[in-house]
Amino acid sequence: MQFMAFLSKKSMHKAPILGFSVFLIPFLAFSYDGPLYDFTAYTECKSVPEKPLYNGGIFKDQAPLTQHRISTSSDGSYTPALILQNLAQNTMYCFSIWVKIQGADSTLVTASLMANNNSTYDCVGTVLAKSGCWSFLKGGFILDSPSSVSILYFQGTTDKSINVAIASASVQPFTEQQWRTNQQYIINTERKRAVTIHVSDSHGDRLQGASITIEQISKDFPFGSAIARTILGNLPYQNWFVERFNAAVFENELKWYATEPEQGKVNYTIPDQMLEFVLANQIVARGHNIFWEDPKYNPAWVRDLTGPDLKSAVNFRIQSLMSKYKEEFIHWDVSNEMLHFDFYEERLGPDATLHFYKTAHEADPLASLFLNEFNVVETCTDVSTTVDTYIDKIRELERGGSSMNGIGLESHFSKPNLPLMRAILDKLATLKLPIWLTEVDISNKFDKETQAIYLEQVLREGFSHPAVDGIMLWTAIHPNGGCYQMCLTDYNLQNLPAGDTVDKLLREWETGEGNGRTDDHGSYSFFGFLGEYKIMVQYGNRTTNSTLSLSQSDETKHFNIQL
Repeated sequence: MQFMAFLSKKSMHKAPILGFSVFLIPFLAFSYDGPLYDFTAYTECKSVPEKPLYNGGIFKDQAPLTQHRISTSSDGSYTPALILQNLAQNTMYCFSIWVKIQGADSTLVTASLMANNNSTYDCVGTVLAKSGCWSFLKGGFILDSPSSVSILYFQGTTDKSINVAIASASVQPFTEQQWRTNQQYIINTERKRAVTIHVSDSHGDRLQGASITIEQISKDFPFGSAIARTILGNLPYQNWFVERFNAAVFENELKWYATEPEQGKVNYTIPDQMLEFVLANQIVARGHNIFWEDPKYNPAWVRDLTGPDLKSAVNFRIQSLMSKYKEEFIHWDVSNEMLHFDFYEERLGPDATLHFYKTAHEADPLASLFLNEFNVVETCTDVSTTVDTYIDKIRELERGGSSMNGIGLESHFSKPNLPLMRAILDKLATLKLPIWLTEVDISNKFDKETQAIYLEQVLREGFSHPAVDGIMLWTAIHPNGGCYQMCLTDYNLQNLPAGDTVDKLLREWETGEGNGRTDDHGSYSFFGFLGEYKIMVQYGNRTTNSTLSLSQSDETKHFNIQL
């Protein structure tokens, strides 16, 4: 197996549009002259807008009609807009623009699209714009049918006194194949590494023709699923899970209502047994969750508490849970869905969440503490959880001194808008924090085949984004009750379409087993996914076994084996 060179990560970020050769897998090389996706994003408000991405994209050789204004309501109010011509179906359109407002200290500016077939895409991007400076809006859309003339417009609040100005507009199309090529490029540069094994004898002489067998025995990228108590005592389910996943999260068993349904009667028996299964199989686990801000998912007795009694109860909850499971879970979702609900802050004051994070960090300093939320990456129509709202909450917690150090995106999708999903991830990536897709599934309003198609889109998008550090599915099995929204198998562990998709991607995203021989320099090269490998080398009647660890780096890993 001969090693093929590939582009460094750095080259990708220097030139958004470039012709280059990409070597997707060993033995396969082809030339790609399409656009490279530009991950650039800004979250700070600037006095002067930056230059447009992609040199403007389709506006590169013509000035966009940035002064064009349209009426979007019966009251006659107007909003700035861009005219887009001849948009294609099933093409990924990535756009960005700088926005400046007057008439308010800040407001949410939403980008929407009207096509000439009477289709309206209500939200394809948002930004929380501030007065007196320029804010960066990044989004995207996919049309269900072609449109000869479309209007991309930008609205502030319904307050007519707010004026919205736009600058540095950019719209860049990607065909489905171009999008997939860009995804594969990132997978090759972020999730894989080149390796050269040098084989020599005890005198240092290189051995030509030595037989080499490589086998990946573990993966570096955490990919897993929720599990429920139904996995306990179910050996077929346990074997099925272990064969596929290297990460797990308990669906409900660690939640407060499960561990302390009656005040003072704490019971960790079920999560203890689930953790025993996880640890016995060298699976990493996320802790979900310490507190849930939605009132209906708190124990009934907690909802009846106020003031000092509630404060005492929450302190006991943190200390009990975190001391019990110290250093057992890699993450904790400390505050679940706090952008949608405020049960604790309403009763304990605005610093309640800050106290939760500080106390949790003191109890388990090695665990990463996450803010977990839905409708951040799935859509931009939820005004409670726009990407900038999420970023502002993280910065607020950081300013308060919290040890919040993880971004949890639940990822309960309906029909995915992939360029919007990627734009949101780009903005979140500016925080330089670990990003996990924590509860991935597809709505059960779709049939199982459609769920599988959309699931593959979301998983490919997550795995190919350089800022995503892990993916968890929300597919715990319940007898006679299916799963929350989407199952991978039936209760007899026979694959459903979504299960076939996951198995296909798991095979695609592993190196597997390979065989070859050293060349006339005594070397053998391969291109492998990050993780742990077993290496067996045979030469004549001599055999040796070694292990190799592949971690992320732009440089080729050189490994010397002596026989």
